[in-house]
Amino acid sequence: MTAPETRTHTMETRRASQTDTDEAAVASDRRRRTAALRRQLAAQLLFELVLPLGSYYALRAAGAGQWLSMVIGGVLVLPWIAYGFVRHRRLETMAVFTLSVVVVGTLLSLITGSPRVLMIRDSWLTAAVGLWMLGTLLTRRPFIMAASRGIVIAKVGEAGLADWEASWDTDPTFRHHLRLVTTVWGAGLLLDAVLRVVLVYTIPLDAFPLISTLLLLALLVGLSAFNNWYYNRHGLKL
Repeated sequence: MTAPETRTHTMETRRASQTDTDEAAVASDRRRRTAALRRQLAAQLLFELVLPLGSYYALRAAGAGQWLSMVIGGVLVLPWIAYGFVRHRRLETMAVFTLSVVVVGTLLSLITGSPRVLMIRDSWLTAAVGLWMLGTLLTRRPFIMAASRGIVIAKVGEAGLADWEASWDTDPTFRHHLRLVTTVWGAGLLLDAVLRVVLVYTIPLDAFPLISTLLLLALLVGLSAFNNWYYNRHGLKL
């Protein structure tokens, strides 16, 4: 092998090695982001669903009243909201909204003396979020664009996110798909709100927190399954 050929071979080997290193770094970064996203979702599930529900039934078993058990379950969410504020150095819109629902629901239940009024506060939350999602259809970018950012970054990084968001400006079909997905999510949450109101007045009160939580989980699983099916069907899966 001549000297020029040797140099060329060496450069190609270095480039191949650098490419392998870059790909390994990208894969490692994607795994790290995916793990962080999973931890965040697990923490949300624990503090926003499991802890309030578990505390309600623990307090009821200890002899506490329905109203007190529901209020304490709502109060236990407050440290999680405060943690989010301290960590991100800003108030999250949804966290503030959730807190306001807890406060308003508690005040109304005090006025009416009915624990049922307190229990349907989650219906106000899901109804308001569902209406907000549908309202984003009238804005430049619908809800699903903002909601998907964390997942897109976890899978393809910041550069991939830029390409994904650019598709909104250049691809009418892409815009149609995301608007439809947003519509399904908004309609699903409105249906959840209606079902909660019906349930709270038709089943025993002590059964409602468990049934309500299972209903929410079923809704989220169903909507997530629809997302996966729809994204795969129309080539939107990253």
